Amino acid sequence: PIRLNLERLTTAASDLHDVSVSSPTPPNLIWIFGDQHRGQALGFRGDPNVRTPHLDRLAEEGIVFEQAVAGSPLCCPFRGSLISGRYPHEAVAGHQYQLPPEMPTVANAFNDQGYDTAYFGKWHLDGFDERMAEVGGHIVPPERRGGFRNWCAYQNNMSQYDGWIHGGEGNTAFHRQMSGYETDALTDLFIERLRDNANSDQPFFSVLSIQPPHQPYNPPQEWSRGYPPESIKLRPNVPPYPELQEAVRKDLSGYYGMIENLDWNIGRIREALDKRGLSENTHIVYFSDHGDMHGSHGLSRKTSPLEESIRIPCIIGGGRAGQQTGARDHVFNHVDFAPTSLGLCGLNVPDWLVGTDYSAERLPGKTAPEYPDSAYLQIVGKTAFKFSVDRPWRGIVTRDGWKYAILEGQPWMLFNLNEDPYELVNLAQVRGHREQRQKLQAELESWIKRTGDTFTLPDPGWS
Repeated sequence: PIRLNLERLTTAASDLHDVSVSSPTPPNLIWIFGDQHRGQALGFRGDPNVRTPHLDRLAEEGIVFEQAVAGSPLCCPFRGSLISGRYPHEAVAGHQYQLPPEMPTVANAFNDQGYDTAYFGKWHLDGFDERMAEVGGHIVPPERRGGFRNWCAYQNNMSQYDGWIHGGEGNTAFHRQMSGYETDALTDLFIERLRDNANSDQPFFSVLSIQPPHQPYNPPQEWSRGYPPESIKLRPNVPPYPELQEAVRKDLSGYYGMIENLDWNIGRIREALDKRGLSENTHIVYFSDHGDMHGSHGLSRKTSPLEESIRIPCIIGGGRAGQQTGARDHVFNHVDFAPTSLGLCGLNVPDWLVGTDYSAERLPGKTAPEYPDSAYLQIVGKTAFKFSVDRPWRGIVTRDGWKYAILEGQPWMLFNLNEDPYELVNLAQVRGHREQRQKLQAELESWIKRTGDTFTLPDPGWS
């Protein structure tokens, strides 16, 4: 594989020069995703606080899956499903679990069909608790890097400044410290890689995985100063407790600054694609691994089936003019990214990928498969989060606006999202919604059975 020139860690997109390159066939594909970027926190989705002009433009020129979900709203299980195309109970069941090294991945599928594959940034799939790492972080061995031929990444960190990255193997291995804020430094590396891609006839699949806007919410000062805490408008489902609201506003001040910085870096990547002659033949998929509660219902972080936790951005843009645009209401799930990405490139989708290929929504003239009417949600084990849900649960969210979630043996949540988008009225125990609850439980039971999962359902006599 073509290797990175890692001596230029801080190359800016403005230094790139114009190069005339003929468009390769089939198309290239890029994944860009942040950690904990909830789907509501986007300018074009109506958040009154945040500025995301580059993501707004990507959405306007592409398609947006407005009901996309993190089927398991926790870092490692989502990432395991993203990379393997399987549900968490078959891949990465819990936090700090390892992706089975023998399991085929989306990178293998691209490799086998002639693509150059590269991964940059946060991995978090090697089953190692980063709090136990020595200075420099845990080294992920080559055989546990998901099959990506080029790998410039790290297991996990919580610093977001001056972080360590590693990659390569044998005499070509490297382990070094980046300089400055993570999103900027990793984007520099990613742009560097685009230089190599532009000078090759080989199509590429590249991933940029960014830790921000994950806590701690501390972007560079020039990005946070635009979001004074006292000016931030909270969601209506944040309880009116002064101490809670003050803490949430402080967190959101940094959170929104991190999102705007990530948006700016996406603009840099698109500029680099333009200057390298790659724009017309490169799909860009932007998403997140889960959301962030930020005080809604009095909760923080993730692991809950509530909207602020499970809803994620999902934009497919870039590529040739004339491709389809607009909003879609399909319930796009974490297992759908791999088959959809292969489909966008016109490649074979292996049968071990269990999700749905939604590429026909973007590609004119392509026949669409039968789409599911609901998405399966699950937290497989305990999560040990202090201020969020810490019990296993299963659930579904439907295309027509219903959500149903259960704890073992008992109904837990039932919401009509069309009438109650902020989930203020839980109907799970309301007798007048018994028929709807029975219908949704039957759908949930079907998902459990056909995915090979196990979970104790509520008593059918009660439901």
